[in-house]
Amino acid sequence: MERLAAGFGLLEGPTWHSRLGLIFSDVDNGGVFSLGAGGEIETLVEHRRGIGGIALHADGGLVIGGRNIAHKRGDETLVLLGQDSVDGIVGFNDLTTDALGRIYVGSLGASPFAEDAGQTTGYLHRIDLDGSTHVLAAEIKLTNGLGFSPDGSRLYHADTMNQFIGVYEVDAETGDVGPRRRFANIADAGGPDGLAVAEDGSVWCALAMGGCVAVFDASGKLREQLPVPHPMPTSVCFGGDDRRDLYVVTGAPSEGGDTTGSIFRTRVEVAGLPVAPARVRRAGA
Repeated sequence: MERLAAGFGLLEGPTWHSRLGLIFSDVDNGGVFSLGAGGEIETLVEHRRGIGGIALHADGGLVIGGRNIAHKRGDETLVLLGQDSVDGIVGFNDLTTDALGRIYVGSLGASPFAEDAGQTTGYLHRIDLDGSTHVLAAEIKLTNGLGFSPDGSRLYHADTMNQFIGVYEVDAETGDVGPRRRFANIADAGGPDGLAVAEDGSVWCALAMGGCVAVFDASGKLREQLPVPHPMPTSVCFGGDDRRDLYVVTGAPSEGGDTTGSIFRTRVEVAGLPVAPARVRRAGA
């Protein structure tokens, strides 16, 4: 893998933008940035820390996670989902969108860096196009990567502390999901973190502290493991004109200000699945 950038903290939320290039966040140091084709880094959102999930919005700007789910466009910030939506949650992590532009996001019962991480569980939420919000699933120990199958009938969901990638059957009309079942177990190879889905239905998942990206076929069978020259890959996304550039972002193995977060890129044989922009509005707006 080619290292494109380094010197960051814990990187998350890789998202491909056809004009800006790779968009990503620095959880520890704050901010959302873009990495252009020439290696230039541009700041898109200043200061905000703890952003685990990012999506493009059809009206411009970005949907970002952290203490809440917000649509940021220029100097305007619209909160779409707050901590007060469910008792006991402290924030939000990875998110994704379906073909209609609804947002699916996981909430955290405790900080991933706290001693009690995973002891208080979080939820899976959906934000509809009219801005209304819904709790779809519970008992998620540490919510991470989310992604839809090519036909939109399945939603994959990494649960890091439970050491597996779950899957829900999705009603495309209502956006509701069925019970979570296990799609792929991760045993002794790091924790499942951010993920992306390819056009052939394969699921590509960064294994934090596992030093690789695991690739599963649509049945949940491990197809291959791509080594990453860093112990803590945190998330992945597909990019480039043909979506065959696999981007991998990483984070420092532990807290303490070690700015080792890096961005890697490699070419792969299968194209990634496009992720639709969000189209939600704030309720009542």
